[in-house]
Amino acid sequence: MEQCWTTRRARGAVRRAMASAPDRALVRRAGRESEILAADVVVGDVVIVRPGERLAVDGRIVTGATTVDQSPITGESWPVEKFPGDAVLGGTVNGNCAFEMEASAPAESSASARILHLVEDAQARRAPTQQFVDRFARTYTPAVFILAIGVALVPPLINYQSPQFSMWFYRALMLLVAACPCALVISTPVAIMAALTTAARHGVLVKGGMHLERAADITCVAFDKTGTLTHGRVTVMDVVGVEGVSAHGVLGVAAALESRSEHPIGRAIVSHAKTSGVAVAPGDDFRALPGRGAEARVDDRDVIVGSHRLFEERRLCTPELHRQFETMSGRGETTVLVGRSGEGMGVISLGDSPKETGARAVAELRDAGVTHVALLTGDLQETASRLRESFDLDAVHAELLPGDKVLRVEELRARYGPVAMVGDGVNDAPALAASDLGIAMGTAGSHLAIEAADVTLLGDDLSKLPALFRLSRRTLRIIRANVAIALGLKLAFIVLAVFGVTSLWMAVFADTGATLLVTANSLRLISNSPNW
Repeated sequence: MEQCWTTRRARGAVRRAMASAPDRALVRRAGRESEILAADVVVGDVVIVRPGERLAVDGRIVTGATTVDQSPITGESWPVEKFPGDAVLGGTVNGNCAFEMEASAPAESSASARILHLVEDAQARRAPTQQFVDRFARTYTPAVFILAIGVALVPPLINYQSPQFSMWFYRALMLLVAACPCALVISTPVAIMAALTTAARHGVLVKGGMHLERAADITCVAFDKTGTLTHGRVTVMDVVGVEGVSAHGVLGVAAALESRSEHPIGRAIVSHAKTSGVAVAPGDDFRALPGRGAEARVDDRDVIVGSHRLFEERRLCTPELHRQFETMSGRGETTVLVGRSGEGMGVISLGDSPKETGARAVAELRDAGVTHVALLTGDLQETASRLRESFDLDAVHAELLPGDKVLRVEELRARYGPVAMVGDGVNDAPALAASDLGIAMGTAGSHLAIEAADVTLLGDDLSKLPALFRLSRRTLRIIRANVAIALGLKLAFIVLAVFGVTSLWMAVFADTGATLLVTANSLRLISNSPNW
């Protein structure tokens, strides 16, 4: 009963958080709008989402811009801005603006449905300790029955002149009650279920007890870079002016030109200018220079933003501009040069900014028992080396293909012990599958990575990793304590029952008490604490 209650509580917590997509959706087909069952939405349908509505399926925004509350899926506390081309997830909540999206998956394959499936699948998988307990119980139970029969029959047969059948039969009954394996059998699954519940509440989906236990043995963690240790989007890292031009001046001119651009670098420059409080007045006569940059008229002056090669071709690259370019490029950053009226103004470097929680998470991983933290990335060595300093990593392995990452995981395992691989892309899937514990970042990431992984983090908060390892180690300690409590009480009362020191009611109380004790001990794992 106690195990069923814990199981229902775990499933209920996850279903409330994940099974939240609506049953119906408003779609446009052949120019006509109609409301249909969410299950009837097919890939490619145009779905109209009104303000405040919960999304029925996954999709990609076609028209309109809005903010989306993704907390039901990812646990993010702030709404996320969404624009045409951005992916949105079923089960999330639209903000104050209507938009249209193209369905990218049917309802049964939406983010919320995938998560629910992962959790229910996890609850069906048994942990190694639970498998051991089950095997032990299969031997233990028949042995107890044989022992009870022996207690009931052997002493009376030996002492046939004064057999006292009723006394030995009573002792045999006490032995059977005292030795009942209920507490032992539920000592592991209740603890595992409670731990899975806590992890799910905090946005971590573990695909089964075996993976939860395995996390306790991890001594080496390998990270992918893009989308894992970094945000996975282009941002401005630095702005430097030359020849007396201020950084704000360089940024303002570049943003005015790029305000007409749809290029990711252009959008990053404009976004940085706005957040920096720089006024952006759109330029005129914008012209893209494919593969090199762009040019336009800003305040009736010719402005150009582009690559070092473009500035060399236009003979705009001065020694000071070149020096700044070399400095920023040496840090592994993407660099663009800015010029106005035939003269170089400055340099803007862009890159994938590190996650704010990364350094703290790495430090906490070491406190949690991890001895080696490495970076496995396909990026350049310069970029990887910069992240090594930012996150205090033990090693970086750069310019790796997916197959190379698998080889590195095997090398790390041979040298440092069990390895956890953390990644989010399709190229990480082989390494995730090859590691001892594969951890995928976010449900919005690659479906292949999530399927290959053993654990899924629903948001991008890396601090959940050390919390998972702490939870795993604590779970194992509680399981061992439960087994010791159950076996210790059973053995003690078996001996007392054989010698007639206890009573049948005492044996009943001992069996029930042991069951309640291990259940209560396991439920200590259910926690709402930020540190789990």
